[in-house]
Amino acid sequence: MPSCNVDCGSALCDHRAMAPAVQTRLGAGAVTVDGVVAALDEEGFCIVEGLLPPDELATTRDALIDILEAIPTGRNDFEGFKTQRIYGLFAKTRRFDSLAMHPLLTGVLDRLLVDYQLCAPAGICIGPARGGAASAPRRQHLLGPEFRNVIVNTMWAFDDFTDANGATRMVPGSHRSDGADGPEAPMTVPAVMPAGSVLFYLGKLLHGGGANTTDRPRLGVILEYVASWLRPQENHVLAVPREVAASLPARLQELLGYNMHGVVGHVDGRHPRNFLARSMT
Repeated sequence: MPSCNVDCGSALCDHRAMAPAVQTRLGAGAVTVDGVVAALDEEGFCIVEGLLPPDELATTRDALIDILEAIPTGRNDFEGFKTQRIYGLFAKTRRFDSLAMHPLLTGVLDRLLVDYQLCAPAGICIGPARGGAASAPRRQHLLGPEFRNVIVNTMWAFDDFTDANGATRMVPGSHRSDGADGPEAPMTVPAVMPAGSVLFYLGKLLHGGGANTTDRPRLGVILEYVASWLRPQENHVLAVPREVAASLPARLQELLGYNMHGVVGHVDGRHPRNFLARSMT
């Protein structure tokens, strides 16, 4: 019988019969960068419960709900016809400025990516769709497992994530395979976690969205990071108005594309942050 290392609650899974080599579910009070990195190396994911304090969770969730009032549902199967996606997140709210630079998150990124930037941050509200299907597991990283990590994701839960309401589904350990997946659908496990938790997972890990078979929407936010020498999925320099970007902390400006990797990314021979500052005077 297949086993997993998350508390998926499934009667068909014997995860309780097989202790994981590392802990993939940690509490915010005891979590360390080393602990998260060890779980990512071994299983490809790690859940940290309670990282968002209740008051910050509630305030940020309210801000997202206000934004969602003007957001249409998806245009295709990938976006989800009953799913709302908040693109241009850092143009629409300041609630994620500090989260994007959270010490635990940047500590993990410093170890795994070294030089990095935001790739495709987005709020994702999966609407109720009884009978809907989960998305097929996929990788964001199509290079071989021997290649260094270039994408690290975090999914922040603003509702409880359950198997029934579309929790992110993963194939533990699949980041160590060569990408030549077999013809049979892989066994996935849901990232069940309470609101206020964050799921770390590698771009090399097979993962996908679950089906929301409940009568309520499920809200989460992805803060996805990519090596700074690769082009991010979203063009933040255009998505975030220049006057907004100029008001942000220098580190967040760099995460939004005003960065350099060696000599790559300069503007007229200058660091893009310096160009941004001068362009506003």
